[in-house]
Amino acid sequence: MVPLLPNPVLALPELILAGTGMLLLMVGAFRRTDATRLCVWLALLALVAALVVLAAVTPPRSVTFHGQFVADHFALFMKVLVLLGSGLTLVMSLDYIEREGMARFEYPALIVFATLGMLMMVSANDLISLYIGLELQSLSLYVVAAFKRDEVRSTEAGLKYFVLGALSSGMLLYGASLVYGFAGSTNFDILARVLGQIGAAGPSVGLIVGIVFVMAGLAFKVSAVPFHMWTPDVYEGAPTPVTAFFSLAPKIAAIALFTRAMAGPFAPMVGQWQQIVVFVSLASMILGALAAINQTNIKRLMAYSSIGHVGYALVGLAAGTQSGVRGVMIYMATYLPMNLGTFACILAMRRDGKMVESIADLAGLGRSQPKVAWAFAIFMFSMVGLPPLAGFFGKLFVFLPAIEAGLYGLAVVGMLASVVGAYYYIRIVKIMFMDEPARPFDQPDAQVAGVMALSAVVTLLFFAACWPIFAGAAAAAKALQIG
Repeated sequence: MVPLLPNPVLALPELILAGTGMLLLMVGAFRRTDATRLCVWLALLALVAALVVLAAVTPPRSVTFHGQFVADHFALFMKVLVLLGSGLTLVMSLDYIEREGMARFEYPALIVFATLGMLMMVSANDLISLYIGLELQSLSLYVVAAFKRDEVRSTEAGLKYFVLGALSSGMLLYGASLVYGFAGSTNFDILARVLGQIGAAGPSVGLIVGIVFVMAGLAFKVSAVPFHMWTPDVYEGAPTPVTAFFSLAPKIAAIALFTRAMAGPFAPMVGQWQQIVVFVSLASMILGALAAINQTNIKRLMAYSSIGHVGYALVGLAAGTQSGVRGVMIYMATYLPMNLGTFACILAMRRDGKMVESIADLAGLGRSQPKVAWAFAIFMFSMVGLPPLAGFFGKLFVFLPAIEAGLYGLAVVGMLASVVGAYYYIRIVKIMFMDEPARPFDQPDAQVAGVMALSAVVTLLFFAACWPIFAGAAAAAKALQIG
């Protein structure tokens, strides 16, 4: 029985961010010129407060707001990753936005509102609340992508993202309307119960088509093939801290939403959607591995790399089991530090006060800035999946469930794609340590160097403290209804 009155305590982290976002708009409007740094620190304080409160108020499982919002261990695990990703990318952004003429108070406010949308996505327990959270995130991201409004590439990135994002939102809404029409509800708990009672005749064609459209909309948000076309251009055109943000928090939140939707309300129809996830995973791994080989721009390379990583994460979901869901969550926990550290290294690629993005500019970095080069190498080897780095555990825990589920072809293709991907990751290491030195970079900002060092330590020593993460992922996977 759903309580008549909602329990706002369960949504306290979201309420903190909503209040802070509105506060930042007021502070910026009244202080005008010198509000940016203050707004950034207020935003960081709000993210930290939301993180602390999140751990205190999240129960094993509780539903509120008339069945629209769920707080459980799955939401706790993924929200922690989202808040960490948002907070650390905001830390890295501070000096960049001041140096590049982007120091406007709207920037931290948009990051806070986007993060609020992500938290709502992760806790969505209804197709309506799913869409509202998704659009709150997306509308903020469209603006942030074009935030460097005096630069053509940034404006183009925002426009492309907006047009394609609107198309994907339409597909998602159309799918949700079909699901509602053929199942009679948009609530996840009711859908799981209704779909679980489908007899031998199986689900209707309309319901299956609705789920396919919902999956297409979600696949765009995680930049999975064949809905990946926006990713390279947006990653290259957006300001570098924004690109780092796109690759971290929104990606983690979208994977969480994809997983909750498939492993929650649509878990009884795993036989129908599993083959779609297998195809999307295969295509993403293959394209991510092959398309990145000839890239000369480091941000475009990271765009194709992120497409490949989405494919690896979806291997666990394709298994259609609880251990597979646990693998997805472990993969995203390992993805966060190595990707965050990589973008910290990219932000350190600055010469005479100007950002450079060519991979060739990394030549000889091992001699001019050995600390940055060794950190970069750690992240590249982790993305390859070499033990005992964090990336190895991520791939291990998504491939094992796929093998247990009999998806041998998917696991083999994933391993082969990892081998192909090793070429362009190790090529970067080779350029840094073996090529003739290029002109040295400027010294990295203190915040960027700090995030880089922290990410390198976590990536390198992940094996020493991984068991709490594994246990948390296992508890979170049990909160869903699959397997």
